[in-house]
Amino acid sequence: MGYSMDAADLWQSRLFDVVHALGGELKDLHKSNPWPEQPVLDEAMKALATELWDQGFSETDIRAAFETAVRLLPAYTAGEDTRP
Repeated sequence: MGYSMDAADLWQSRLFDVVHALGGELKDLHKSNPWPEQPVLDEAMKALATELWDQGFSETDIRAAFETAVRLLPAYTAGEDTRP
């Protein structure tokens, strides 16, 4: 008997698919960046933050989400600065 994803599983899968696609696109842009003095992540994070605000997320929620992501990152990276 196969596993059938419920609505919550499908929602979570969509979330991770969107984030994964964005990460891949940003990696490609980083590799091909014609302006190395303008780091891709700096530009992307600024653009993402303003886009989230334009889409109706509050500045408070955006700031809290970024701070939480940065705070929790070391547990994922296990002390590595970049993925080996």
